[in-house]
Amino acid sequence: MKGVKKQHLPEKPCATCGRPFTWRKKWERVWDEVKFCSDRCRSMKGKKPGGG
Repeated sequence: MKGVKKQHLPEKPCATCGRPFTWRKKWERVWDEVKFCSDRCRSMKGKKPGGG
């Protein structure tokens, strides 16, 4: 990802909320395995979204 401008970073939808999230440096080696946009969505993975 070296030399890529911020507006051209890859993105994918969150498995829980469906919102798109972009690549982060800390996910560089595991980007294919990242499914959730946040810790909150990861913890809510078995529950219905929008529950409060």
